[in-house]
Amino acid sequence: ADPDEWLMLDDYREMLDYAEWFREKNVIIVPHGSLVEYLGANNFRNLEVPTFGNRNILHWESSRALQRQWLEDGGCTMPKVVEDPHNIDGPVIVKYAGAKGGRGYFVARDYRDFRRNVDIEEEFTIQEYVLGCRYYLHFFFDPTADDGFQVQGRGEHAGKNLGRLELLSMDRRDESNVDEFYKLGSLRDLREMSLEPSFVVTGNQPVVIRESLLPRAFEMAEGTVAASYNLEEGSRGMLGPFCLETIVTDQLEFKVFEISARIVAGSNPFIGGSPYSDINERFMSTGRRIARSIRKALDAGRLDEIIS
Repeated sequence: ADPDEWLMLDDYREMLDYAEWFREKNVIIVPHGSLVEYLGANNFRNLEVPTFGNRNILHWESSRALQRQWLEDGGCTMPKVVEDPHNIDGPVIVKYAGAKGGRGYFVARDYRDFRRNVDIEEEFTIQEYVLGCRYYLHFFFDPTADDGFQVQGRGEHAGKNLGRLELLSMDRRDESNVDEFYKLGSLRDLREMSLEPSFVVTGNQPVVIRESLLPRAFEMAEGTVAASYNLEEGSRGMLGPFCLETIVTDQLEFKVFEISARIVAGSNPFIGGSPYSDINERFMSTGRRIARSIRKALDAGRLDEIIS
């Protein structure tokens, strides 16, 4: 799958100057985290180039408050949010806005910890720190397909099949330096050495979860897609790839702490497919599934249903 042409840019914002060139080349943009983060949400919404998926859904992804409303409406259980840092009475994780690969996140045990580490110039959210295994579930929703696992509509869409939901793959993430902290002692010991845990993503590992968890995984993903059609009047919903970022506790319960409403880096280990995507078709990666969706929609005269 070699590119037809290369375009080298120094800054994502230069894409705005090439909008006409993109249209002349019949380009369809497939958004990913870096594009959304470094082009900027407003610039991305105003980029006059066809984009795979519903670019308006990224407005809901970029706001942690809107994201929580969406996921909870979809039936996902989320970690508690601490609105006032003075009320921190146990381990919490502080997250900054945007897709920065975990950079800047930190754990705090109390208000003093919080004040020592927080950057008050940045927008942040304080979440309960949930102990468990983190799993990143990569789904794909195709509104033009009428076979397979069909998402059932809700609200004004009740009784309708909205389209096909597929589980393509799953990953865990290597994070520096928190993954190695346990080797050096307790958090208190480490802070006495002037060390703080960080959560910068440095790699991705393929994973398969126990089969008894899969029904709940599909239930959460179906609810998330169905709820996306009711986010606002005339919403086109969640189209294409998305990732539910979860923690599974020792009680085998999912907690969803975030959604990425686009292709994610965690799909990179599965260029040749995964144990999940192989069930539908061998060697089906997320990128190939996007290309397949575009080709089939184009052949059926339904391209407008999957681009924005």
